Amino acid sequence: MLFGIAREIAGASKIHLDISPGTSVGEVKKKLVHQFPDFNKLRSLNFAVNEEYVKDDFTLHESDELVIIPPVSGG
Repeated sequence: MLFGIAREIAGASKIHLDISPGTSVGEVKKKLVHQFPDFNKLRSLNFAVNEEYVKDDFTLHESDELVIIPPVSGG
């Protein structure tokens, strides 16, 4: 799932990536940047798996829901 500018970059609110169980979030990030180079322009890009923020070394499992969270600002 993608939100904000991440959704605009990918052109969709959801995308499907074929990844193997045991793949890290960092590897997914590299795959996303390869497929959508504009992700590289963001100053930060965070991920949540099953509604919990995770770091790049988090290992994904089958049926995990990965959410891409672009930089946010507020006031």
